[in-house]
Amino acid sequence: MSMNSLLRRSHRLLSGIPGVPFLLRHVSRMERDTLVILALTAGGFYLFLKIADEVIEGETRTLDERILLALRVPGDLATPIGPRWLVESMRDLTALGGTTVLTLMTLAVICFLLMVRKHHTAILVTVSVAGGALISSLLKWGISRPRPDLVPHGMEVYSQSFPSGHSMMSAVVYLTLGAVLARTQASLRVKTFLFGIAIALTVVVGISRLYLGVHWPTDVLGGWTLGAAWAALCWLVMLYLQSKGEVEPEEPAPAEETSAGSRG
Repeated sequence: MSMNSLLRRSHRLLSGIPGVPFLLRHVSRMERDTLVILALTAGGFYLFLKIADEVIEGETRTLDERILLALRVPGDLATPIGPRWLVESMRDLTALGGTTVLTLMTLAVICFLLMVRKHHTAILVTVSVAGGALISSLLKWGISRPRPDLVPHGMEVYSQSFPSGHSMMSAVVYLTLGAVLARTQASLRVKTFLFGIAIALTVVVGISRLYLGVHWPTDVLGGWTLGAAWAALCWLVMLYLQSKGEVEPEEPAPAEETSAGSRG
């Protein structure tokens, strides 16, 4: 799903709230997009704070344990469910959320943006990713939740557990890069593809952390919600700067795709 598609669906949902249709009719498209992304940002941060509060109070322990145990062979907690090759595949997939891969991915996209003279967008990507990494590290240090001790870990881990750094940074990096690259493309199909890949990678990395037993489920959920909220906030900043002419505008969709979308 592309950002434009997501915004259109959000507009339809908001239109069902009393008073909102009047508001939407009297604001510009940029203002509507800003309101929707602002709502998504606030919702993401709210969900994260709720999860963090429950985690700190220890109220998620029972659910966390139940989910982790469901991913292990009954009577043999050292063995994840599924064929042996799945364990290796999960280790490969979890690397997609690691510092090395995400850093290389971010640098590659920044270089691409500089090559196509999207200098301000490149700076925004840098701030988004670096800021997300700093927030993740500070929260891990501040909350200091221990790693799961219920099952053996499928790989070596060194930092604290909440929120999941892999899950959060995958959301920050892949959603931000997907949205940024989508802005450089005129084709709606390409935009949708890029955003779909970004979401799929984010989900897969989080699931791999659970499967390998290195995170509690609420660690992953907290990472997803905070990472998505941070990415949405950075997108909100991009819209604001674009309205001020300080960020390069999004590529317009081809006429045939625009007309096809309006007919649909």
